[in-house]
This record gives sequence, structure tokens and C-alpha cells, in this order.
Amino acid sequence: MTRSVKRREFLKNAGVAGAGFWIAGRQSGYGQEKSPNAKLNVACIGVGGRGRASLDACRNETIAAVCDIDDKPLDKACVDFPKAKRYNDYREMLEKEAGSIDAVTVGTPDHHHAPAAARAMALKKHAYVEKPLTHSVYEARVLGELAAKNKLATQMGTQGHANAKLRRVVELVQAGVLGTVREAHVWSNRPIWPQGIDRPKDTPPTPPQIHWDLFLGPAPARPYHPCYHPFKWRGWWDFGTGALGDMACHLMDPVFWALDLGAPTTVEAEGEPRNPETGPTWCIIRYEFPAKGKRPPLKMTWYDGLKLPPAELAPGVEKLPLNGAIFVGEKGNLLAIEEGVREYKLLPEGKLPDAEQVKPTLPRSPGHHVEWIQACKGGAPALSEFGYASNLTEAVLLGNVAFRAGKKLEWDSAQLKASNCPEASQYIKREYTKGWEV
Repeated sequence: MTRSVKRREFLKNAGVAGAGFWIAGRQSGYGQEKSPNAKLNVACIGVGGRGRASLDACRNETIAAVCDIDDKPLDKACVDFPKAKRYNDYREMLEKEAGSIDAVTVGTPDHHHAPAAARAMALKKHAYVEKPLTHSVYEARVLGELAAKNKLATQMGTQGHANAKLRRVVELVQAGVLGTVREAHVWSNRPIWPQGIDRPKDTPPTPPQIHWDLFLGPAPARPYHPCYHPFKWRGWWDFGTGALGDMACHLMDPVFWALDLGAPTTVEAEGEPRNPETGPTWCIIRYEFPAKGKRPPLKMTWYDGLKLPPAELAPGVEKLPLNGAIFVGEKGNLLAIEEGVREYKLLPEGKLPDAEQVKPTLPRSPGHHVEWIQACKGGAPALSEFGYASNLTEAVLLGNVAFRAGKKLEWDSAQLKASNCPEASQYIKREYTKGWEV
């Protein structure tokens, strides 16, 4: 599959050994280029929660339009940005504002990520989309291809990808400080919202500020209930992607980046309960990745719902963090703490002195959103652009496919299918309500 950036080539060209500063050089062919001093005209789709964070991050640009299905955060956005056009339906917004906007941010529930972003990208608008990039594996492939085809500046909202400590972990692993890495373990304390539950039977009235038909969008019709909106939609398969979708794009990121992972060959999941409506209360997912270059085959295990990897993988650590990752190397291990790597430890401590000699090879970020804004204006591609982010998201969401299918998947990435499990196709690409297709 065509990807928008040859990541290793870009990093080699963008890195500054020793200094490690971000280079915002001009690039050709990146769509609607602007002068680095010009302001982007940005439309923000979703302006509550993470959507509001993107809106605030773009406040030094021109906020041309704001959109949300909930009038409460939309009212606040319109007060704070009184010149922005107001919308509840992003389809209408994109139709009316197509000639006036340069870029969009998407901070909606997961099931709207691809329908919103794909429409904007088809109009050749640059796109910033919160994690997980999409609601399904198929959608991740579509957005990756759209970004490449239309030569767009893109970024997935894995804010920790810009963290200097995460980039240092990548540098250490790639420099061989741990020796050969054949195994990695990643975990999260999520879900911290209800999962493993059935659909409610009561039908309370829809609050007047919520446009419920627009919240549903591509999902099948169902009555409003406060167990869906706000926030708790994450646990429902029709709207969210569970604990895995919420956190794995953050927590697997250093493993994916450092070890240059692509598509897995097999994915197997266990957990409880297997409910058609919501994700499990806990899950363990086992991925196998093929050898690549000098790296041997690798096994990666994901844990959520307070399940944890074996304690002996972190010698000397009294208690594992609530969220983290462990690289298991032939010379030692590395513990990455929390999403975005707020801290890391080389294990056993004091036994890997070579780490101090590793020089910076990756650029240090001016800020996650800033990377994207600079890219929109013709600067270097953001490092969590869709060429990388779509690969990561595909692998992450295959864990949900394996869990829901109840079978170990043999993954054929080129054909976008599980070769041994045709019944998994319903979870790889979902059905869409008419008018909301991707």
C-alpha cells in the first residue's frame, strides 16, 4: 500500500545529531501551502473534550468554523471565537465552507473520525484527527491512502509522540542499548467507564442541547441514553473502540516507532465478557510481527482491565505504573512509564551504561499541534502523520477484531482480511447509515 511518507528516510533527513532541534524547512507538493507567517483557516469538528484541546491549540490561527452535536460546548466555542461560523452537522459545514478553509481538526467520538476526516481530505483539506485515528481497520487504510493521494499535512492526536522522553526511548532502542529486542509488553488501567454491559431498556428524553441523530451519524439508530453521551460512548462498539482504542495508540507508540513495526502476521485475544454491545472488562491480546531488516520476529502483548505483564520483566521496580510498556532485550529491559513516556527506566538499573553515549538522532518537537500547523504551511511533515498513524491504528484495532471474532487471526495486510476467518470481515469494515459512508 502507498504511504504518504517514507518514515525512516524522513527521520534520517530531519534529525539533527547532537542538537536535535525541529527543522521546519519548506516541502513541495503539500497541497495548499501558505507562508510560514500566514494564518491557516481552520474548521474544528468537535469542540468539547479533546476537540476543545485542538481548538485551543489552533487559537493563533484563524478559527473559521466550529461544529458539534452538543450545543453546550458549541456555545462556549462561539463565545470564545465569535467570528467562527457555527454548525451542528460537519457535512453541511464542509459543503458550505469548502472554499474558505485550509484544514480541519476532528475531536469527536471514534465512529465519526473517518466520516469527518475523509470528507475533508477528499476536498484536499489538511487533517488533525484524535486517536485512535479511526473506528475500524478499513477506515485507517482509507485515511492513510487519502493523505498520500492528496499530499496532505496530517497528524493523529497522540500528543506524547512529540514528547522528548518518548523520542529518547526510540533513540536508545534503535541504538542497540538493549541489544536485540524480541518481545514487548504494553498495558493500561482502562476501562475506567462501564464495559461488559447490555443496552439499557429505559429511554429517557434527549436533552434539548443534544442533536441525537447527528451523534448517531454512521451508527445504527438507537434511543438516546446518558450511558452513551458524554464520554461513556467509548465502551460501546457502535461508537467507541474500548480500552484498546482509547490507550493503545499512546502506549504502543514507542514500541511501534522504535522497532519499526508494521502489520502483524497473527493476532489473538482473550477477555471477559464477550458482549455484542460493549467491550470486555479485561482483555489480553497477543500480536506476532514478522522480521524486518535486521530485527527478528517480535511478540507484543497488550493487557487492560488491570491485567499486567509478569513482574520479573521489571526487576527492581516495586510496582508497575497504571499504564506503560516494557521492551525486553538481550542486554536488559526498558520500562516506559505512562502514555507519551512521562519517564523511563533502563533495567536492571545501572547495568546499561552505553545509554549515556547515545547521541540524539530525532528532531525535538516544537509542540504536537505546532508540528502539524507548520506542515500545513509547507514545513516538514508531522511525525505522527497518517502514513505512520494509519499503520499503528490498523494494528491496534485488529486486537478488537480478534476479540470480537473469537479466533486467532492470520492477517493478510495486502488484502485487508483475516485469511483464516472470513467472519471477521464484519469487524474490519462496518456497515454505515446512508449518507455517512466512508
